[in-house]
Amino acid sequence: MLTKLDSATTITLWNGREIPRLGMGCWAIGGPFFAGDVPLGWGEVDDDESVRAIERAMDLDIRFFDTASNYGAGHSEEVVGRAIGNRDDIVIATKFGFATDEKTKQATGAFADPAFIRQSVETSLRRLRRHRLDLLQFHLNDFALEASDEVFETLEALKAEGKIDAFGWSTDHPDRAARHVHRAGFVSIQHTMNVFEPVPAMIEIVERNGLISINRGPLAMGLLSGKFTPDKTVGEKDVRGASLDWMTYFKHGKIAPEFAVRLGAVRNLLTEDGRTLVQGALAWLWARSPRTLPIPGFRTVAQVEENAGALAKGPLPADVMAKIDQALAGL
Repeated sequence: MLTKLDSATTITLWNGREIPRLGMGCWAIGGPFFAGDVPLGWGEVDDDESVRAIERAMDLDIRFFDTASNYGAGHSEEVVGRAIGNRDDIVIATKFGFATDEKTKQATGAFADPAFIRQSVETSLRRLRRHRLDLLQFHLNDFALEASDEVFETLEALKAEGKIDAFGWSTDHPDRAARHVHRAGFVSIQHTMNVFEPVPAMIEIVERNGLISINRGPLAMGLLSGKFTPDKTVGEKDVRGASLDWMTYFKHGKIAPEFAVRLGAVRNLLTEDGRTLVQGALAWLWARSPRTLPIPGFRTVAQVEENAGALAKGPLPADVMAKIDQALAGL
């Protein structure tokens, strides 16, 4: 168990519960799934190790887990449900919008009509073994702004019916983040954020409206894990090897050269005071805003332990943050 954390490493949720300011992202434990031949997962997985890793995270006081209905064509939700079930001391966030076929592991489209949303909620409840979804997030990043009104009206209705406790949007667009902040129950924005992408416009909206900034990609899809050398290639079923427009940190399955340069510029600064590179990257997020809640991915117990170990060291000092800004500005 962790020792008592201070306010710099805890956050108060929409329901008044205070939890450590670190979650675990469950995309990688979903296993392979595809759009045709294009991999959308992170490669093969060991479900027993995934369950052990989740259990270890809970032992270390991690209380927030983030998944999605399409990760592994639903397999991630099933693994999370197996490990956690309906424990009321654990917060599980999931997402809807992308449809997948459980048997073929193929993506089948993107949908946001009320009937699809309701069906997705029932499927997620079954897989996660929950009586109610703690946090349900709209997964379509660039969905049309005005058309999203019906989506969030549906989420308001689901909250009123007791199917969900709160809702948010997984989007990198500040205008979309700001669209629904007036709705009771809209509590979070999940968005890309890490030392290479500080997203000041998004953080301004989050802080001004008292939202929670759920940080996906806090380790830049593994770039900030430190385990990749310029010549190391990811596996053939790994999304980082796919030629996708939004895949910026990796190109052709290897570290993108420009990001290798950026990593070299900040590595020593992030690892000051005995932190690992992973722990420094998480500490940067905590120092960036009091509203951040990073959700690094994991596949093993060891990765969970390293992630959780960052909490004991807290946010990076202000002088180190300034040095990192200077180092990146000079590139």
